[in-house]
Amino acid sequence: MSVKQPFTELEISKAKSGFYEGHSVEIALLSKGIMVALVLWALIWPANAQGVLGSLNWRLLEDFNAFYIVIVGFFAFFLLVIALLPQTGKRIMGTPGEAPEFSNFSWFSMMFGAGLGVGLMVFATAEPLGLWGSNPVVVGQEVAGNSKEAIQSGFRYTFLHYGFHAWAIYVVTGLSLAYYAYTRDMPLTIRTALTPLFGKLMNGFLGHIVDVLGVVATILGVSVTIGFGVSQFVDGVYAITGAEWMMDMSGDAPAPGTVGLISGLFMIMGLSILSAVSGVGRGVKYLSNLNLVLSLILLLTFVVFGSFLFAMTTYATAFVDYILNFAALSFGPYTPLSAADFASALPAEATAHADALRGGATNAWGSFSGFKSGLEGDAAALSDDVLQAAYAAGEQGRQFGWQAGWTTFYWAWWIAFSPFVGLFLARISRGRTVREFIVGCVFAPAMVCFAWMTILGGTAIDLELSGNAEGAIIGASNTAKLFVTLSQMISGGFLTGITIMCVVLIMTFLVTSADSGILVMNTIMSGGEQHTGIKHRIVWGLILTAVIATLLVAGKANDAGDPMEALKSAMIIGALPFTMVMGLMCISLTKALYRDGKRG
Repeated sequence: MSVKQPFTELEISKAKSGFYEGHSVEIALLSKGIMVALVLWALIWPANAQGVLGSLNWRLLEDFNAFYIVIVGFFAFFLLVIALLPQTGKRIMGTPGEAPEFSNFSWFSMMFGAGLGVGLMVFATAEPLGLWGSNPVVVGQEVAGNSKEAIQSGFRYTFLHYGFHAWAIYVVTGLSLAYYAYTRDMPLTIRTALTPLFGKLMNGFLGHIVDVLGVVATILGVSVTIGFGVSQFVDGVYAITGAEWMMDMSGDAPAPGTVGLISGLFMIMGLSILSAVSGVGRGVKYLSNLNLVLSLILLLTFVVFGSFLFAMTTYATAFVDYILNFAALSFGPYTPLSAADFASALPAEATAHADALRGGATNAWGSFSGFKSGLEGDAAALSDDVLQAAYAAGEQGRQFGWQAGWTTFYWAWWIAFSPFVGLFLARISRGRTVREFIVGCVFAPAMVCFAWMTILGGTAIDLELSGNAEGAIIGASNTAKLFVTLSQMISGGFLTGITIMCVVLIMTFLVTSADSGILVMNTIMSGGEQHTGIKHRIVWGLILTAVIATLLVAGKANDAGDPMEALKSAMIIGALPFTMVMGLMCISLTKALYRDGKRG
C-alpha cells in the first residue's frame, strides 16, 4: 500500500502592503504585544514585576524541574538513535545526490564561531570556578568545595552544561527546520517543524501561536545573553579605566551598577541598530572572522602564560568522567523536599525544631558550618551529631535547589536560544546527511567548548589551588573573573592590551548576537524569508533594548541585588512553552523520517 504524500502546502498569510508588507501581521502584533506589555509592567511597577517573575519562576521550577532535566536527556539520546540508524542517518537534507553547500572547513569554522560567543566569554572562568566550589558531589558532602578532590566533579558539570546536551537542544530545532526546508522545500520557520503532526492546522492560528512562542523564547534568550555580555563589557571597561561611576562599590567586590549596565546596553544596542541601518550588517561575516582571530589570541595567551599542562590533563580526565556519567546526568532529576518529608527524616531530638532547621539544611549555596552558625535559640543547642543528621536530611532539598539554579537554568537558556542557533545551523547545512549534521553540530562545537573551559577555567582554578591568586578570582563577580584571572597571569602594557582586546571581542560578539537575533525574529515573522526590511530590524532592536533595560532595572527592585534576576526569571518562564514545542518536534520528525523511509 502506497504511503500518502506529506503535507507541504504551508501558507502563512502576509500583508500585501503597508508597514507589515511581506510579514505576518498576526505573529508581529502578538509578539510585540507580549514584549511591550512586559516592558510597561517592568517600567511602571518594577518591584511588582521582579517579585511576581521570581515567585512564578520558582513555582515553575518546583513543578517542571524534572521535566526540563528529562526532556533534555531525551533530546540527546533521540539524536543518538537517529544518527546511528542506517536508514535515517544517511538521509540527505536536500535533493538526492545534492552536494553540501559549504566545504567541511567552512562548515566547522562557522560552527566554531557559533560555539564561542558571549556565554563562553562570561562563563569560561566563572563556570569551572563556581562548580569547583559547589556541585552535587560537594552538596552531598562527598568532597569539600574548592579542594583538589572537587576538580573532577566541577568539570563534570561544566561539561554537562556546555557539552553534548546543550548542543543537542540546538540540533533538535536545527534538524527539524533543515529537514523540511531542504527535503520538502518548505519555509524555514518554526511552524514547519510540526506539519507532519498537525498538517493544515499550521496554516491558521495554531501555527501563529507556535511561531510566536519561538519569537518570545528567542528574544528572552538573546536578552539574557546580552545582559550577561553587557555586564562583562562594563567590568572590562572598569578594569581599563577605573571609572567607578559604572560600578556598584557597596559589596565585597565591585560589580556593574545599574547606571553602568544601562549605559553599556545603550552603546551596544546603538551600534547594533546602526549596523542594521547602514548596511554594515552585511559585514557580519567579517566581524565573525575578527571574533575568531581575537578568540584564538586570547586562547593562545592562556596557553603560553596559563596552566596549559594542568588544563590538558584536566580535559582528558574530565571528558572520560563526563562520558561515564552521561546517562546519570541525563536522567537524574531532583524534586523539592516538602516540610513533612524533611521533618519525618529528622532524628527524634530535632523534630520539634524542624521549621528552624529546614531553611539552612536545604540551602544549596550554604555549607554545614554555615548551617550550624546560622541557628539560634534551642536549635543551636542541639548536639553536633543531631545537627549532622538534620543537615543530611535536607540533602534532597539542597540537590533540587542546586539543580534548579544551575542545570535547569542552562537548559532553559539553551532552549530559549535554540530558534536562533537552530536556524543558523539549518542555514549552513544544506546537502549534509542527517548523521553528518548531528555528529558535526553536536560533537565538534562541544569539544571546542570543553577546550575553552578547561584552558581558561583550569588556569583560574590552578592559580587559586596553588595559592597564587589568594582568593582574588573566587571573590570577583562572575563577569569580572576573566579579567581578574588575566591580571594574575600577566601584567603591565601586555595586560592592558589583552584586556582592551577582550572588551573589543565582547563588544563584537554582542553586536553580532543582537543583529543575528533580530534577523531570526524577522525571519519567523516573514514566513521564512532571509532578507527582511531595515525598519523591522530597527523596531525589534528598540524592543530588545527596552526589554533588557527594564528587566535589569526591575532586577534591582526590592533590594534584589542581582540585576540579572528578573531577566533570568522571565527567560525560564518563556522557555517552558517552547520546550513543549520541541518535544512535539521530536515526535513530528520521527513520523516524517519513518514515512519518508516507507516512500523510498
